[in-house]
Amino acid sequence: MASSSAPNLEDVPSLDLMSELLRRMKCASRPDKRLILVGPPGSGKGTQSPIIKDEYCLCHLATGDMLRAAVAAKTPLGIKAKEAMDNGELVSDDLVVGIIDEAIKKPSCQKGFILDGFPRTVVQAQKLDEILEKQGIKVDKVLNFAIDDAILEERITGRWIHPSSGRTYHTKFAPPRVAGVDDVTGEPLIQRKDDTAAVLKSRLEAFHKQTEPVIDYYTKKGIVANLHAEKPPKEVTAEVEKTLSS
Repeated sequence: MASSSAPNLEDVPSLDLMSELLRRMKCASRPDKRLILVGPPGSGKGTQSPIIKDEYCLCHLATGDMLRAAVAAKTPLGIKAKEAMDNGELVSDDLVVGIIDEAIKKPSCQKGFILDGFPRTVVQAQKLDEILEKQGIKVDKVLNFAIDDAILEERITGRWIHPSSGRTYHTKFAPPRVAGVDDVTGEPLIQRKDDTAAVLKSRLEAFHKQTEPVIDYYTKKGIVANLHAEKPPKEVTAEVEKTLSS
């Protein structure tokens, strides 16, 4: 018997049904992929992950979003996570891995997943391996968005935003017609706190210190692909496609 919360298919527009059916038929022929994306802020993970997700019919698992969803849904793990956060504590590795374990069993993750922002430590990587092994699966590839810190600094510290519209500019790559001013309204542009050189420096130091051991861990397993993330997005996409088809 169908769940009472499931939509009545008779009420779903035919075009939507056909689109979903065609998507599923396309997905059926795609190989399963279980991927981890690793890269510092501004390295292009956010640009590439939706492309990979759509091409291979994967679910995108960002641990921050998953934690918030588990807390909002009041799942047993979500309740425990909320208790930790309310007490000002870090959510334990076991809780985060448990939430990932729940997520990858969903139908949307049937063809595999993209993990973004996890694992951040070798202990987390080991715990992830353990839960995947119990399901008879493993991480297929770790995509390392390798990019020089100096290039990142140029990319990120050049970003300026028009707060009310969200329009973004870059002093080098997409400058406004008048420096510091929005093209449409003439209002002043601002720079986000996270986009300053000082904040970026501390974020990059933390990233390298935390993540390099994780990359080493997966390199020993022979599953790391180092991408040239300083290239234009279309070239990085082509590199990703080549890596995942090999």
